[in-house]
Amino acid sequence: MSGSKTILLIFIAFFALGLSGLTCVNAASDRLVLTGSSTVAPLVGEMARRFETVNPGVRIDVQTGGTSRGINDTRNGTADIGMVSRALKPDETDLHAFAIALDGISIILHANNRVTTLSKQQIIDIYTGKITNWRSVDGADARITVVNKAEGRSTLELFLHYLELKNSQIKPHAIIGDNPQGIKTVAGNPNAIGYVSIGAAEYEIKRGVPIKLLPLDGVDATIDNVRNGTFPLSRPLNLITSRKPGRLARRFIEFSRSRQTHDLVEAQYFVPVRTD
Repeated sequence: MSGSKTILLIFIAFFALGLSGLTCVNAASDRLVLTGSSTVAPLVGEMARRFETVNPGVRIDVQTGGTSRGINDTRNGTADIGMVSRALKPDETDLHAFAIALDGISIILHANNRVTTLSKQQIIDIYTGKITNWRSVDGADARITVVNKAEGRSTLELFLHYLELKNSQIKPHAIIGDNPQGIKTVAGNPNAIGYVSIGAAEYEIKRGVPIKLLPLDGVDATIDNVRNGTFPLSRPLNLITSRKPGRLARRFIEFSRSRQTHDLVEAQYFVPVRTD
């Protein structure tokens, strides 16, 4: 092989490697990582799939782990966008929140439990161990299994705030993480009591899972009542960033708040946020 041909082949090889490296850089810039709330993640996962469909080459990785993880990962740069199922706190002003839906939180019981309503004080007494048998609240003669959320879950924070309790006052028999785990626990135990996202519960009830939602303060736990503002325990479902979003992150946030995703929000029994 002549010297000129050898030089040409070397040049082509280096050029090809350069293009390969450039492709990797572009691929990385077309990827988003989102972590956080298990309430928000299933909805965002559906949004991500639709966004990927209309934006070929874009990849969005959605991971759960709780609201605290979403905040921590966003702050330290592990995630491009965090998922948070509550409003930001006063000490979180370094973050930017973008609401994509509204949801509520309420008590769930097994569908066969004959109890249909509990007062706020009865809920407090059950969760603090003062009431331990369902017969004390017009139920069957059976010991109550108290299901509580793990630390770092925004559902726990909001529930405690509503009851005006500290987590140290709760006397749980089971501690669960995400909504599916809480729903599965109550569905598998006729004497259990838990609390989860109304949207998540309504979605599973529609699929035949044997649970039921209880009203709070005399208001039925329905998405309609979250929508009209009458339900006492509601919250925004947010996407958060630690700085001004980058180009791709901004596009995805705008997409998730647009009418293009309202059907996905409603399909998971949440309330769409109107931005127009």
